[in-house]
Amino acid sequence: MAKTLKQKEEEIKKIADSLKQAKSVVFTSYDGLTVADSQKLRNDLRHEDVSYMVSKKTLLKRAMSESEIKDVDTDSFKGSLGLAFGHSDEVAPAKIVANFAKTKENLKIHGGILEGAFISAEKVMELAKLPARLEMIAKTVATIKAPITGFVNVMAGNLRGLVNVLNSIKDKKA
Repeated sequence: MAKTLKQKEEEIKKIADSLKQAKSVVFTSYDGLTVADSQKLRNDLRHEDVSYMVSKKTLLKRAMSESEIKDVDTDSFKGSLGLAFGHSDEVAPAKIVANFAKTKENLKIHGGILEGAFISAEKVMELAKLPARLEMIAKTVATIKAPITGFVNVMAGNLRGLVNVLNSIKDKKA
């Protein structure tokens, strides 16, 4: 059954709102995926605060013009179009979709949007290779903490040496 004009306008508004709120978006073609595979992808995405939506290219074009995103040629995308919106982490949609695409050949990545600009499928794959946000934060904290930890260990070593010298002097006098 065809969608009414009101339903299309609501979908355009929903897509435009998601585009404005998302930190990153990945465009996929899901032709040939089984329902079970599609549900597994959606569940994997949901666990990382990523929403997945299917849209017609014409509705996506109108939603992009409303959300002021330019330079995206949706006509070059082949097949049915799925959009993965990353709400809290820029890397999560790319990472999950890329990992899923490795096991399911039917899922194709067409590109994405990062910081309001279109990125190619190759850039999405590069983005997928980056560590997750929490992992990057942990590495940064460890890097900041390393000199302080080293300084504390050096100072503790000097104190241990002094205590050992004093103990040996005490043992000789006793």
